[in-house]
Amino acid sequence: MDPTQLGQALLLGLVEGLTEFLPVSSTGHLLLLGHFLGFQSTGKTFEILIQLGAILAILSVYSGRLWAIARALPDDPGARRFALGVAVAFLPAMLVGALFRDFIKEELFDPWVVCTTLILGGFVLLALDQLRFAERFPDATRFPLPMYLKIGAIQCLAMVPGVSRSGATIVGAMTLGADKRAAAEFSFFLAIPTMAGAFAYDLLKNYKLLTVEDLALIAVGFVAAFVTALIVVRTLLAYVSRHGFGVFAWWRIVVGAAGLAGLLVYG
Repeated sequence: MDPTQLGQALLLGLVEGLTEFLPVSSTGHLLLLGHFLGFQSTGKTFEILIQLGAILAILSVYSGRLWAIARALPDDPGARRFALGVAVAFLPAMLVGALFRDFIKEELFDPWVVCTTLILGGFVLLALDQLRFAERFPDATRFPLPMYLKIGAIQCLAMVPGVSRSGATIVGAMTLGADKRAAAEFSFFLAIPTMAGAFAYDLLKNYKLLTVEDLALIAVGFVAAFVTALIVVRTLLAYVSRHGFGVFAWWRIVVGAAGLAGLLVYG
């Protein structure tokens, strides 16, 4: 096993965990960083499969609450309604991902696309921070069912690398009436089936292509992603509630502009 590749996998895993739940696009960061490092994964699966570490971070932080909801399902209409809401929100991404997965990977997993969407998304977040929406829904488990579906449809924009899954769901939820904390929290909940589905689908399509070396790199990236995602999930809600999205907007713009400059100079 090449130590350089292991080091790259570790770095990419750290970046995955750091950015997955921030509105800055983890996939966009991984594609850009991988491009400039010269890191090539089999079937472009590394970026998808290490997301399992981030999924487990959410499950770890929210295990108590998720278990309480699961136990309440037989007797609590509110718990059943929330579970249905998550399923409804997940449905658009499942359909779009299944229909267009190959096109997305072949045509949109491109550093030029990533840089452009990072910058545009940054300006969207800056605009969002200046607007004041009516905050009618402070609890992520009590959104109206049509609202769950609309958030899920908006999440599909994140199929384009650089848009950001968490960014799309948070912005979508806020424009539909959720407060910042509830929007960010629902982004966490929706991430579980969305990312788990992408992981399972990608693994099913590519497991025959993966070598022992690929699995070792994925394992390193997975562990690194879990550790950093755990830290982010524990701190993001409080930060967003107090400070908004300005820092993430400028982060996106700076990274996107730096990426464009690097592509023009180094290709």
